Formats: sequence, C-alpha cells, structure tokens
Amino acid sequence: MPKAKGKTRKQKFGYNVNRKRLNRNARRRAAPRIECSHIRHAWDHAKSVRQNLAEMGLAVDPNKAVPVRKRKANAMEVDIEDRPQQLVRKPYVLNDLEEEASLPEKKDNTLSRDLIDYVRYMVENHGEDYKAMARDEKNYYQDTPKQIRSKINVYKRFYPAEWQAFIDSLQKSKMEVE
Repeated sequence: MPKAKGKTRKQKFGYNVNRKRLNRNARRRAAPRIECSHIRHAWDHAKSVRQNLAEMGLAVDPNKAVPVRKRKANAMEVDIEDRPQQLVRKPYVLNDLEEEASLPEKKDNTLSRDLIDYVRYMVENHGEDYKAMARDEKNYYQDTPKQIRSKINVYKRFYPAEWQAFIDSLQKSKMEVE
C-alpha cells in the first residue's frame, strides 16, 4: 500500500554528528570477526595486523618467519641469528594456543544404529560368508559382497572392543549349541 501524499519528511543533514568517529566505528564493525577467542581478546584495533601478531609472538607471513635457506647462502655462511628478535608483549596468547593444540582430538565419527544392527545381523546369521549376506533378504540396499565386507571392516575399526565382545558371545553361543 503506498504512503499518503505529504506524509514523508525531508531528510536534514545532522551537523552535530562526528563523521570521523562514525566512519571509524563503521569500519571497525565491518572488519572480519576473528574466530580464535585467544587472539580476539588480545587484539588491539588501534594497531595494524602485523603489530598485533608481533606482540602475540605470531607470524604474519610464515615464509618470512622461517626462511628457506638457499644452497648459495650456505656456502657464504649467513647467520640468521643476527636479525633482531621482536619483543613478545602478550606471551599468554601463544601459551594458550599451544595448550589448546596439545589437547587430544575428539573422536566424533560414529556409525548409525541401523548400520550397526545390520552388520551384527549379517555376521550372526552368516559368519564370514559374504555371498550369502549379499543374497539375504535383509540386504535392502542390495550391497555387493565387497560392500558388505567393507561395512563390517568399518564397524571393526570404529568399535574394536564392542566387536571383540560380540565375536566372543557368538563363539560362546556356538559352543553351547554343540
């Protein structure tokens, strides 16, 4: 629905607004968000990227931080140690990053419950006979013998303790039948 005629106001220039501060704040808000919380909290917006990273003990360009020695330079015996080392004013950032990197990685890869049940059913009924597994009526997705074997191997790799317990229980039940 269109606006009624004469109901809009003319925009007037705001003389009392500090344009320099407005533009600076807009630039700062438009800057990309730093994902790493340790670096983000230690970041100083008044300084450049190079200055910020140097204060934290990090390198802007890894190629310049760890230079590759050329064969000609080795013959001349150039010392890299002569370069002045930069002062690290925020070593806690580097320590936090090293501590976080040393933590063990979480295993978040799991198999679906359906796949686990499928593998257990096939092994329980057919043992190691993959061709019989491929002909089984529960093979809904019409997996080939090699595909079934690979699914069983994935299950063995993901849950080795559970697989061993399952095989032991199968052997016990087989002995009880005999």
